[in-house]
Order: sequence, then structure tokens, then C-alpha cells
Amino acid sequence: MKVANDTVVTFHYQLKDEQGAEIESSAGREPTAVLIGHRNIMPALEEAMQGKAMGDKFSVTLPPEKAYGLRRPESLQRVSLKHVLTKGKITAGMAIAINTEHGSRNVTAVKVGKFNVDIDTNHPLADKTITFDVAIVDIRAASAEETAHGHAHGVGGHHH
Repeated sequence: MKVANDTVVTFHYQLKDEQGAEIESSAGREPTAVLIGHRNIMPALEEAMQGKAMGDKFSVTLPPEKAYGLRRPESLQRVSLKHVLTKGKITAGMAIAINTEHGSRNVTAVKVGKFNVDIDTNHPLADKTITFDVAIVDIRAASAEETAHGHAHGVGGHHH
């Protein structure tokens, strides 16, 4: 079986920056399971998986436009410290959680004042070219329920 829309692909991955330093990896954890064709992962990564078979290993390098996007200068904002959910001392460059009208959101603290914190809501990997090293562990047809829900269930997928 090959990777195609409405298949569930189980894979291990390593995410690296332009210098080849590891940002994230599934090594030592359960592999990730994704339902293909339902926008569950970056379209460019999904595209690179199409047609691959079990046991295939490949790398895909994505420019910022196909990965986490370009930095948006308007994403720098000043918020009152009362909206910060992260406890303890906050320092510049730290990932913090803030409360928004849409719930909790992870942002980067840029500058910390007495009453406010300047935050950057850009994804930490915005502007970066990234490489995914992928190893396909398993491919199976999605169940009708998974297709209806739009994501994989079971190990490595969503749990309800």
C-alpha cells in the first residue's frame, strides 16, 4: 500500500533547522499517526509523503513559505502581565502562555516590563527553512469514522 488520501500513515520524524541541529524528534516515543488528505500536517510535508511505501525513509526541506511562514512584524504586541498564564519569572526569549479571547496561546516574550510584556506571536520557526527526516512505519486505509472526523484515531493519533 502506498501513501494516498484517506490512508493513515504512521511515521517517525526528526525536524532540523538549516544548520542541521535537531529541533524536535519522535525518537523514543510512539510514532505519529496522520490521516492524509485532511490538512492535519503541513501541506508540503503531506505532498512529500504521497506515493511512499512502508519502510521508506526520505528527507524534505521546506522554505519558510511552505513551513511555518514568514515573520510578520505586526505580530509584536504589548500585553498586560495579568494576561500571562505562565507562572514565575519571565525573561526575554522565553516561551510563555497568554490568555486571549480564543483561549490560551503560546507566544515568545520579547521584553518584560513591570506591568506589561512585549510578545511575539510569530511561530518560533517563522522565517526558518526546516528539514524533516521521515521514516514511514505503517500505512493503512482509514476507517469510515476517521475519514468522517478528519483525523487518525488510536495510537499516535487523536484520542476522544
